[in-house]
Amino acid sequence: MSTTLDSAKSLDIEARYAQRFARYTTAMRNEMPDRIPIRPFAAEFTGVYAGYTCQELTHNYQNAFDAVCKCAADFEWDAVVPNMVYVWTGLAQSLGLKYYAIPGIDIPADTGFQYREPKPDEAFMKPDEYDALIEDPTGFLYNVWLPRVAAPLVPIGEPCTVENNLALVKTSMAMMQYFAAFGPQVERLRTECGTVSAIAGILKAPLDIIADKMRGYLGLVDDLFERPEKVLAACEALAPHLAHVAKTTGDPERNAPVGLWMHRGGVPFVSPKIFENIYWATLKPIIQDLWSEGLQTLFYAEGSWDHHLESFAELPDRSIVYHLDQGDIYKTRDVLGDKFCLSGGLPNTLLSLGEPQDVRKRCLELIEGIAQDGGYIIDASAIIQNDATVENIRVMTETTLEHGVYSRGHSGGSLTAGGPRPLPEHARPGSFLAPPAADKPQPGECYAWRKKRAEIGPIEGDENICQKTWQDIDALGNAFIWQLLLSF
Repeated sequence: MSTTLDSAKSLDIEARYAQRFARYTTAMRNEMPDRIPIRPFAAEFTGVYAGYTCQELTHNYQNAFDAVCKCAADFEWDAVVPNMVYVWTGLAQSLGLKYYAIPGIDIPADTGFQYREPKPDEAFMKPDEYDALIEDPTGFLYNVWLPRVAAPLVPIGEPCTVENNLALVKTSMAMMQYFAAFGPQVERLRTECGTVSAIAGILKAPLDIIADKMRGYLGLVDDLFERPEKVLAACEALAPHLAHVAKTTGDPERNAPVGLWMHRGGVPFVSPKIFENIYWATLKPIIQDLWSEGLQTLFYAEGSWDHHLESFAELPDRSIVYHLDQGDIYKTRDVLGDKFCLSGGLPNTLLSLGEPQDVRKRCLELIEGIAQDGGYIIDASAIIQNDATVENIRVMTETTLEHGVYSRGHSGGSLTAGGPRPLPEHARPGSFLAPPAADKPQPGECYAWRKKRAEIGPIEGDENICQKTWQDIDALGNAFIWQLLLSF
C-alpha cells in the first residue's frame, strides 16, 4: 500500500513540476500562462522560515538548501533559486577574502553577509594597472588581483608559504564541492517539491565588475574622469570573458535565464553619457551574443533604471526578462512590456514593515495593472532577506494563487513548455561580440595550448588527445578565478 501511495505522490509531483515549468517558461516568453508564476528570490528569509540564523545558512550550504526546499514545498512556489544565499562563507573564509564581513565572525550571527567597499587608496586594482588588465584579464586576476583580495596569499615574486598553498588547494576543492552540490539540489527541488530552478549561470556588466571588485566605486569615478579611454578598453577586454562564463554556466537546455546582477551603471552612480558610451556599449553586445545562442538574460535591475528603459528596448524581443526594483513599474510596462517579460515590483519595505492588507493591495495592483496580458512573474522588488515577515510572504503567495489566474489563459494541460528562442536574424553567434586578438589569451583558458605545445617537444601519440586533455584541465583553472570574481 505504501509503495502505491508513494508512486501516486511521485506522479503528482512530476505533474506539478511539468505544469510549473510550462507556466514559468510561458511567462518568460512574454505570453499568457494559466496563472501568474510565483518566483520569489528568497535569500535569508528562507532561514527565518526554516529556523536557521544567517550564520547557519552561510556557513553550511546544506542548511541553505534545506531551507529553500522547505519554503518551496510549504508555500507552493513555482520557481526558486536553489540557494539565493549564494556566498558560502566557508569558501570565503578558506581564502581569507577581504571584501566580505562574515555572519557570526565579523558581524552578528543574524546579519546577512556584507560586502566591504575598499577605500580608494586600498582598492584591489591600482589606477596605473589598466594596461595589464586589458592585455590579459585572466592573468591579471591570478597575478595581481587574487593575492590582494585573499589574506593568506603572497604577491608574485615573494617567498611562498604553507598558508598560501593550503588556501589555494582548500578553496579550489571547496568550490568544486559546492558547485557539484547544485545539481542534486536542483533535482531535489524537482522531485521533492515539484519546483523549477529559476535561473542558471551568472553575468555582470564589465563596468560593474570594475566597480565591485577592482577599483571600488570611488576609484572608478576618478577613472571615468581622468582615464575614461582606459576604462572603456578594460570593459571591452572583459566582455568576451564574462560572456564565456555566462555561456558555460547557463542552462544547457536554454530554458532558464542567466542572472545579470546590475549595480553601479545607472542613475545616480554614473551619468547618462557614461552609461551610453561605456556601460551599455560593452554590456549590450554580451546580451546579444548570449541571445544569438538561445540564452535569455534576467536583468536584475537593482535600484532605479528608468532613465535607461529606451536603451534596454533596443534588445531583441524576449531576449531578456526585466526585473523591477525601485523604478516606475507603469512606465516600465509601457516601454518594455510589449517586448519582454517583467517581474518584481513588490517593495521589500512592504514585506518587512507593511501590514498584510497593504501587501494584498499591492499584489492586486500588480495583478490588475501589470499582469493582465501575461508576461509577468510576481516577486519582491529585491532579494528577500530576513526582515520580511512570514505572514506577508504568505499573503503575497495566497493573493497570487487566488487572483492571479488568467480567465483568458490556457488550461493546465495545454501550456507549452520551453524558454524563448531567437529569431533567425538574431541567431548569429559570433556577430555581436568581438573575441580577443588571436595572440592574446582566449576566454576559457589560462595557459594556451600553443605555449604548452612548444614546451613539450615531439609527441609520439595522438596530439589531439593531448591538446583536449590539456585544455579541459586548464579550463578548470579559468573557471576558478572567474567564478571567484563573479560569484564570491
